[in-house]
Amino acid sequence: MSDSNYHTKTDSQSVRKLNFEDEDSPLVIVEQPEPISIDSNDKIHANVEEEVIPKLGIEFETEQDAYDFYNSYARVVGFSIRRSKGHKGDKDGSRKWLDRVFCCSCEGIRGNDKRDDNVKCHRPETRCGCKAEMKISCRYSEKYCVVKFVSEHTHVLASPRKRIFLRSQRSINPAQAVEAELADSSGIAPRASVGLMARRVGGLDNLGFIPEDYNNYLRTRRTEEMKNGDTGGLLEYLQRMQSEDLNFSYAIQVDLDDLITNIFWADGRMKLDYEYFGDVVCFDTTYKKNKEGRPFALFVGVNHHKQTIIFGAALLYDETSETFIWLFDSFQKAMFGKKPQTILTDQDAAMAKALASQWPETHHRLCVWHMYQNAAKNLKEVFGRYNTFAGDFSSCVYDHDYEDDFLDAWDNMLDKYDLKNNSWLQRQFELREKWALVYGRKTFCADMSTTQRSESMNSQIKRYITYNYDLLRFFHHFQRLVDDRRFEELRADFKATQSKPSLEYPVEILKHAASVYTPAVFKLFNRELWLTWDCELHKEGEVGSVVIYKVISPHKSRQHIVQFDSLASTVMCSCNKFEFVGILCAHALKVLSLQNCKRVPNQYILKRWTKDAKVGSTMKNYMHVGPHDQNADVGSRYKVLLKLYSNLAARAALTDETFRISLDAHESTLNKVEANLKNLSIEESTVGSTHFKSKAQQANDNMQPTNCEGNKIKGIKLKGRQACVGTSRRRKGALEKATRKRKRQTKASSHIQQLTPEDSMRNLNTPGFTDMLNLTQEDSMGNLNTPGFTDMLNLTQEDSMGNLNTLGFTDMLNLTQAQLPKVGNQRNYEDVE
Repeated sequence: MSDSNYHTKTDSQSVRKLNFEDEDSPLVIVEQPEPISIDSNDKIHANVEEEVIPKLGIEFETEQDAYDFYNSYARVVGFSIRRSKGHKGDKDGSRKWLDRVFCCSCEGIRGNDKRDDNVKCHRPETRCGCKAEMKISCRYSEKYCVVKFVSEHTHVLASPRKRIFLRSQRSINPAQAVEAELADSSGIAPRASVGLMARRVGGLDNLGFIPEDYNNYLRTRRTEEMKNGDTGGLLEYLQRMQSEDLNFSYAIQVDLDDLITNIFWADGRMKLDYEYFGDVVCFDTTYKKNKEGRPFALFVGVNHHKQTIIFGAALLYDETSETFIWLFDSFQKAMFGKKPQTILTDQDAAMAKALASQWPETHHRLCVWHMYQNAAKNLKEVFGRYNTFAGDFSSCVYDHDYEDDFLDAWDNMLDKYDLKNNSWLQRQFELREKWALVYGRKTFCADMSTTQRSESMNSQIKRYITYNYDLLRFFHHFQRLVDDRRFEELRADFKATQSKPSLEYPVEILKHAASVYTPAVFKLFNRELWLTWDCELHKEGEVGSVVIYKVISPHKSRQHIVQFDSLASTVMCSCNKFEFVGILCAHALKVLSLQNCKRVPNQYILKRWTKDAKVGSTMKNYMHVGPHDQNADVGSRYKVLLKLYSNLAARAALTDETFRISLDAHESTLNKVEANLKNLSIEESTVGSTHFKSKAQQANDNMQPTNCEGNKIKGIKLKGRQACVGTSRRRKGALEKATRKRKRQTKASSHIQQLTPEDSMRNLNTPGFTDMLNLTQEDSMGNLNTPGFTDMLNLTQEDSMGNLNTLGFTDMLNLTQAQLPKVGNQRNYEDVE
């Protein structure tokens, strides 16, 4: 405590006499008593600085200042304090503490516990009647003055290394609280976070709190968030995100009862990614990613590094066509009216209806993977009966360049397997333009024919989100996923600009492709170029400036027609790989090589696959940096200072001279900060806090958005409990189940084939496993004179040989023909018949 913060009081004044037993008793004006100081234990002050020891007459501005001063003294000495008796009254137009006593935490004796009959294990006794205390009063002055001080303790004081366990000496300061919240939102376990913070300050005893305090703080913070409910916390989160990023958009749909049903959101970076790579979108929903079991919908795409990126997300109440119509409309509005060229979904009828209504110009493609799943479910008998059906069905989906060839192959498949009257295939044929590649090859799909990118993203979500998260925690941890995906894109950008692919042969066209394409896309181009070596090329004829070639791919019977126009320097292949994927196919590259083309023609380089895919716009157009806010909270200021001083510490630690410079600057800065904080008057603090509170209250009042009729949102519409039962494990499709079943059957067949004749059931002269399962308990006990199958499994070797004079099922399998007659009263299979 500095001299400027306290003064010695010598004038004698009249004071009010305190009666702590009855606050309503009349106040009697008496002469000021002499201050009391009991300091008979000089040993505890032997190593304590003089300015730290409380003295009679020291004055403080506030009651909190007095508490902090006495607590600092208690920390040096080695004990904990607490607030004890006090009396409030009106003074200077406000109600404040007139008298206050701060005592040792061991003061007094524990009272009788009314739960004695019910509690088996009581807490240890911590109070031993200690008399140490400090009493302050402001009855006879404007400031609080120390009127009594007792330093003698009746218990053992804590040593310096043990003082961290004293309750009043433990606290989590605002900076540590922000760091704890950051660690929790990043998925870092409390133990790891506390360990890291302790290492920074040189150990747990220098941290200022213990791990239990850390866990209690996080639990308290979550409890406070629950007070507002999911609705208040969710809306507060969305509005905070919008205040940090002006391009953050969210849409909320409510029902007739003003309850939230559907939520959609997209930040500025998602919108920017959609501007560059939003030509193709995958859309899918997944379940059990939140506590209520709401369907979670993702709009995803692929960037120039062939990485999955997120364009938007939504939490839905159901999967009806009305819900999807609202969602697609909200997505389009958030993306400034831009619609995707192509969208891939599964075979959901509600999605198809909504897309036809909202985005009729968009090419709607069905996921081929889901096609196989449905085929395995609806044509299970056909797949099991014919081994060639899977290949023929796959050929209809992938292997045709012309519509006539596809129709002929489809009819041949129906005739071959007698499926002309199959209703499921008839329905799929009506939708052929959405799933057969012969109809979609001329539509750009960024090399995507399935929604596996959405499925893969759903799988990655499990690393960040569990199904028992509430909505607010779901949003926080989903943002972690988004941030990690963006970091991977940043890593890929760095590698693309700071390195180049290693070429096995320095071919000019490969050099040009490596300088233009990103490494991921260059691998695809390199593979196509290598395939040209095995392609057969035959000239078919010429029509004006157009030369027609026939190209045969290796190990394939299909032929592709390639047309090269020498005047326009264009090439066109019947496989339409460039139109579908965006890079030239091996057939076209074969013809270009024949024409001595050493570079990739500019008209066949899509900007979305190049290193300069994002050139033309800047992030600052989409990412908002808010203006300087005088009332910014401690957390925001702490994050800024932490980043700046972390960089300073890294640089200053390089040499001794820079280290000393930083220490001197730190001491000077710290003194200025402390002086500034101490000079803040109570009036300024009160005005500032009132102003901040009014703004916060105003923001809280405006937090609740309204529906179209201007009514306040009342809450979130909840789903039934059965929706969230189970785990977030992905359900197995019909194709996967059939594949697993086939593998098990194959494994069982191979195991049976490995058995020797002596191991077979007939050579054992005993019923087979299948026959035994069909026997009833009465048959097994009466006719066979042997225990049933269930009992036989439970018999030990001794029981089977001695008491029951029979063998368990497991032992019977191990017997050979020569060993079997040694067992008495064991009937063979012929006896049963």
